[in-house]
Amino acid sequence: MKKTETEKYIRQIMLFGEEGQEKLKRATVFVAGTGGLGSPISTYLAIAGVGKIIIADFDCVEKSNLNRQFLHHERDLGREKVISAEEKLLSMNPDIKVETIKEKITDENADLIVPSCDLIIDALDNFDTRHVLNRLAVKRKIPLIHGAVAGYRGQATTVIPGKTPCLCCIFHSFKKEVFPVLGTTPGVIGSIQANEAIKYLTGQGQLLENRLLLWDGSSCSFSEISINRAENCPVCGIIDKMQTKING
Repeated sequence: MKKTETEKYIRQIMLFGEEGQEKLKRATVFVAGTGGLGSPISTYLAIAGVGKIIIADFDCVEKSNLNRQFLHHERDLGREKVISAEEKLLSMNPDIKVETIKEKITDENADLIVPSCDLIIDALDNFDTRHVLNRLAVKRKIPLIHGAVAGYRGQATTVIPGKTPCLCCIFHSFKKEVFPVLGTTPGVIGSIQANEAIKYLTGQGQLLENRLLLWDGSSCSFSEISINRAENCPVCGIIDKMQTKING
């Protein structure tokens, strides 16, 4: 590792060593969304030295985004979010690579949009697309870090295909609605997601496996619930049955 890199990351190298830092440098992470959750996630991955960050978002910056999506500023109004985000991330750490994808993720194009990567992070604002991402992650056996927010509340969990519940196991039904959000809520949950990503990539700490972490900003409290795989899950259960047939 170059001396300049060691100086930049010295405080975290003290935690997981140069080997851990090299793992971050070699990693490719796909972040779906560059909004309220995507802003802290991408920022912390970039300044931690994750080698390649692929960001996907099909929206342009709107005035109503600015209270929570801090990668975007007043001067970015009307610009594509991925371009605005790429500009900020590279200004924070010019030693990393940032790739942009300006498309909406659907079942029809997910395989083409999401490239080969070590980790997928859900920084989305709707469960329709989350489930598309979940199906792809399970199919490809790529870990998925989930986060969601509404108002003062947020949640996070880490999905390891074949080992933990997938999103379909946990969230069978969901409402489609526009919800209020306090800017600090995605800041808290996005930071947790970035922390999970760094732990996974460096092999450090205990992940949010089989646990759904809940944040209530109105009382400033965390809680968690244990979650289990659904035996007849139409996503990860089917994959398991197919794998059993292949191996059997």
